[in-house]
Amino acid sequence: MKKTILFIATALFTTAIFAQSKNFLDTPYLETTAQVDTLVTPDKIYLSIIIQEKDTKGKVSVEEQENKMAAKLKALGIDLDKQLVIKDMGSNFKKYFLRQQEVLKSKQYSLLVYSGKELGEVMVALEQLEIANTSIEKVEYSKMEELELELKTKAVLKAKQKAVALSKPLGQKVGMAVHIVDNSQPYYPRYDAVPMMEMKAVSSRNQAPLDIDFEKIKVETSVNIKFALTN
Repeated sequence: MKKTILFIATALFTTAIFAQSKNFLDTPYLETTAQVDTLVTPDKIYLSIIIQEKDTKGKVSVEEQENKMAAKLKALGIDLDKQLVIKDMGSNFKKYFLRQQEVLKSKQYSLLVYSGKELGEVMVALEQLEIANTSIEKVEYSKMEELELELKTKAVLKAKQKAVALSKPLGQKVGMAVHIVDNSQPYYPRYDAVPMMEMKAVSSRNQAPLDIDFEKIKVETSVNIKFALTN
């Protein structure tokens, strides 16, 4: 008895799906694809900074270099509580053994800056302190979610405009959307371990900060929409 009921329920469910598919296929529709994109300048730049005793003459301690760096960054108007963090909190200090005799300490930080100009100022300050082990970790755009939604809206409107342009010569009108597929693939470029020398770092004799123009982030949105057609 249970098997009979299950068979009937399955048959009804299959019939319902077939009927829906048949109804969809029987509806005249027009399929269009639209894509929009834009370029944005990154406004969150993460800089990796490593302080090591071997980076300075006379084995100046990591603590002393850290304090000097903090003072320099504060003078530039950087909020250390919000923009500077220590990486690998479980192990703030890492030890390096050289010739099985010396033990040199190292400490790594991540500094967040908001523009190429601010990064240039930081680069000059770090070079003055002879802290050379720095690299760009990654760059981001802070309003990416809002931008993606805006582009999706533009893509849908563009798809409908294309549908109208294609159906108007046939004397047909575009009705409601019966199927929408979002094919968006946002692009988040990352810069892992990019040496500062590739960023045209200044020498200590040239104190003018760099206004670095980062490569813009390309954001794309693509949609595929089927519109019902009416006479």
